Formats: sequence, C-alpha cells, structure tokens
Amino acid sequence: MSRVGVMVLGPAGVGKSTFCASLLNHIQSVGRRAHLVNLDPAAEPGEYEFTVDIRDLISLEDVMEEMSFGPNGGLLYCFEFLMSHLDWLDEEIGDYEDEFLIFDCPGQIELYTHIPVLPALAKHLTQNLGFSLCAAYLLEAPFVIDKPKFFSGVMSAMSAMILLELPHINILSKLDLIKDDVSKRELKQFLNPDPTLLSGINSSTNPKFYNLNRALVQLIDDFGMVQFLPLDSTAPESVGNILSYIDDITQWAEAQEPKEPKEYIEDDDEFGQMLAAAAGCKEE
Repeated sequence: MSRVGVMVLGPAGVGKSTFCASLLNHIQSVGRRAHLVNLDPAAEPGEYEFTVDIRDLISLEDVMEEMSFGPNGGLLYCFEFLMSHLDWLDEEIGDYEDEFLIFDCPGQIELYTHIPVLPALAKHLTQNLGFSLCAAYLLEAPFVIDKPKFFSGVMSAMSAMILLELPHINILSKLDLIKDDVSKRELKQFLNPDPTLLSGINSSTNPKFYNLNRALVQLIDDFGMVQFLPLDSTAPESVGNILSYIDDITQWAEAQEPKEPKEYIEDDDEFGQMLAAAAGCKEE
C-alpha cells in the first residue's frame, strides 16, 4: 500500500481548517479511513480531533512566552524546530501506512516563499517517507469582487505551485459567500483566469500601474498554470468533486490492493453456490 496525503495551504482566513474537516467527513462517509495532521502550532482542534498535532512537539504560545517572539517570528521558530526534529513526525505518522492523511498547514506564506520550510517538508514526506502527495491551495471566493486582489492571489498560488514542486490543485473556497453577487457565467472567468479581466483591474488602479498590471496578467496567461476548482464546504457534492481530483493526482485507487473474490463471501458454502451458478450459466 502506498502512503497518500494532501497538504492544504493558503493565506490565513481562506477556510483551510473548514475544508480539512469537510474533506475528512466526506472520506469517512464513503467508508474510507483518513486522519488530520495539524501542522499549525497556533491552531485549536475544532469539530474533529487531530490524530497528529505539532503542538505535542512545540506550540506557538510557548515559544512566544518563553522566547519573547512575535507571532510570525515564533511560527518560523516552530517550523525550524520541527525540521530539526523530523524523527518525531516520522514516528507520529508511522502507524498510518494505508490511510489518507490530511495535512492542515499554517496560513503564513513566508513558510514557502521567503523561508522555504514547507517545500523542504514536502520533499521529506515524498522522498524519505514515500508519500504520494498532493498540494491543495485555497483562495477565498470573495477575492473575485476585487479583481486586483484576485490576481494577487493567483500570483501567490502560482508561486506555491512552482516552489512546492508537488502535483497541485487550486481551490476557490467560500463560494456560498458570493452566490448572490456573482453569476455562474461570471465565475467561469475566475475559475480559469481570463486576461479580459484586465480592463476591470485598470479601471480601479492608478494609470501608472497599467503596464505592470498588463505584464502580470500576461504572465499568468502565458504560463496557463492556475485554474481553480469551486468549493462550497457545506455541499457534500462539492467536497466530493475535489476529492476525486485529489484521488486522481495521488493515484489512490491504483494503490489499493486487490481483494480475492472469496473475501467478499461470508462462508465456503456460499462461495461454492456462486461457482455452481456461474458454471450453470456457461453450460446454457
């Protein structure tokens, strides 16, 4: 059995923990086993308890209190500490060989831009622990109301895709918050970022930034890397659709061990009856 997981990333407040809980609930509802791995040293458990919790190793609250660090500096210290104690993480997730792990990551993008801690962690999980890993980057749907902010988010998603070097999906979360403001037709322009949105950007920015806006939008269009999947965490079909993409990327189904037909039969007599029935069909 292969080890399969998804790293859930994105800026603070985009709904990562809500998505993780919805994804866990959906996976369990279809009869599969999954676990939450908390990598945020400042997080608190919500509806579901964490199976693995970085706060058992180090917490942001303790670091800020004992070392007089601020929140950002304390978070970076926590992850540097984790990276120097990866044997702890290896031991904690060592018992979950054939189950799906959901890694809930902090919202500070410094961890995979300025200080590439999360890319190093992803490399450890894939190369040293043999995980088939997917990255899911969340951007909240209300960003589409403010086009410059949306394209800024697209650039951050592209940066994460390049730096993490993992199979990657992008998710537009909190769709329920904009359903009365943006039509489905308009939303399609954002799910697959459309260069024609440039006019809307220029109309709301200083003219001296027009050329910069055009260059950034052209860069996104030229690479053609960033597309978004819509997410409404309150809708099971929306969560299920995203899980299907994650399963395709991580090849979850291909990694499952085939079961012998007899494993589905309660006893030998029933198994014999099925064989006899099959033989009778062939004779006819």
